[in-house]
Amino acid sequence: MRILSHEIPSAVGQSVTVAGWVHRRRRLAAVSFLILRDRSGLTQIVIKSAQTQAQLDELGEETVVQVTGTVAANPQAPGGAEIVDPVIEPLTEPAATPPIELWRPAVGAGLPVVLDNAPVALRHPAVRAGWEIAAAALHGFRSALDGQGFTEIQTPKIVGTATESGANVFALDYFGGPAYLAQSPQFYKQQMVGVFERVFEVGPVFRAEPHDTVRHLAEYVSLDAEFGFVTDHRDVLAVLRSVIAGMLTAVGERAGGALERLAVTVPEIPVDVPVVHFTEALKIAGADPEEPDLAPADERAVGEWALREHGSDFVAVEGYPMVKRPFYTHPQPSDPRWSNSFDLLFRGVELVTGGQRLHRYSDYVAALAARGESADAPAYSSYLQAFKHGMPPHGGFAIGLERFVARLTGAENVREVTLFPRDLHRLTP
Repeated sequence: MRILSHEIPSAVGQSVTVAGWVHRRRRLAAVSFLILRDRSGLTQIVIKSAQTQAQLDELGEETVVQVTGTVAANPQAPGGAEIVDPVIEPLTEPAATPPIELWRPAVGAGLPVVLDNAPVALRHPAVRAGWEIAAAALHGFRSALDGQGFTEIQTPKIVGTATESGANVFALDYFGGPAYLAQSPQFYKQQMVGVFERVFEVGPVFRAEPHDTVRHLAEYVSLDAEFGFVTDHRDVLAVLRSVIAGMLTAVGERAGGALERLAVTVPEIPVDVPVVHFTEALKIAGADPEEPDLAPADERAVGEWALREHGSDFVAVEGYPMVKRPFYTHPQPSDPRWSNSFDLLFRGVELVTGGQRLHRYSDYVAALAARGESADAPAYSSYLQAFKHGMPPHGGFAIGLERFVARLTGAENVREVTLFPRDLHRLTP
């Protein structure tokens, strides 16, 4: 029966079978070493037989093999144990030379080369570490919301109308008619609040934005949550804080090896996340008080302020101008110029947008009329059914998974931690 690399140290003296990829071969005068890689790590295999050494010479790196031998203690080996007297059985033909040297501790190729060869480059322990962290974060996201009575949903990614930002959608042919790839599950998750009260979704979203930056993708994984019976956006921020804390805890507990490979320390999110109003954020950044949004440089300045004044990698900016928020955003009751919404910045970059939504049908009619649109238009009629039939005060948020991992690991480009990124220039592999 096959065992994994991380189980080798507990099997000293036993005959075992391991299987995986030839990670590296080293030939010395009297002995050879095969380093085998599987999903749990590396195993060192010592080869002294001339016949087995000759066999190893014929097997290129990345050839898939099965090895049976005896486990012996060796403090110098990975995990303190190695396999001796091995019998090697190739499970594939000898592999072609990989496009990058996967056995080296650091990736010796530029990002374009890594992305062009992603099916193989992702095998590198340092490259795959990004998604190991992402997978752990997904577990933490789901666990945190499961523990608070949320129901996971899945909503359509092919939609009939483009409503949130019509110029930034991907159009497609749907049996001879127009359709679009969904920019977000926003409308659907709001409707589901009327069914389950508390819902969340993990799924892809699509943005046809002409941004060629290190932080934008045309397709990314969105972690969405929406829930009812809130007082205002601060209730949403409180749930978000608990979710981020759960994600960080899960990463620390489930992706320790990946964190070690990337030399990453998981930060803590404060129990009380620092919160500043949008107008104050502009002052902190030294920006024009008439600016309707925070520029990237402004976000960095606010992030530096939060770290300096509060020792926090996280800061929430609330009260963005209503003119910069979607029509479904609830205005600030004391001054309707501002919104009951927020952005959560993580290390000086926007990570999450969230807030309170409108919940009265009449408010939606008025909000759309102010934009010169009708609540009876096909783009809104089915969405607004829920509000005609009673919806509680509610709100929610959306986290970009890849951006979360990029900020956590310090990646300079979000593509470094995306399995198969899609952007202005890349549609393969």
